[in-house]
Amino acid sequence: HVQLVESGGGSVQAGGSLRLSCVASANVYCMGWFRQSPGKEREGVAAIDSDGSSTIYADSVKGRFTISRDNGKNILYLQMNSLKPEDTAMYYCAADRPWYGLGTEYQYWGQGTQVTVS
Repeated sequence: HVQLVESGGGSVQAGGSLRLSCVASANVYCMGWFRQSPGKEREGVAAIDSDGSSTIYADSVKGRFTISRDNGKNILYLQMNSLKPEDTAMYYCAADRPWYGLGTEYQYWGQGTQVTVS
């Protein structure tokens, strides 16, 4: 069983930046960031493979968000720049051995961290 703990969320004005972190209890192969706002389905934001050589982004965040990982520390990051009000959501990290990209098939999920952009 892999535990994931997110941090770094908060309230920020439009145009601002935040960096989310997700600490994993074990080194898992593929990881991703997802978000969900009230009344909407959970959507994939960004994903990264085991060694960080391959990434994928949702069109809505391309050029603004960057996913990265530090395998030595088992930490996943999401750098979010030029934030918009529509980025407001609960952000979750997810992990699993197979590559699911932006799909929600990941086995392991964190509890989420809230991001609010006004």
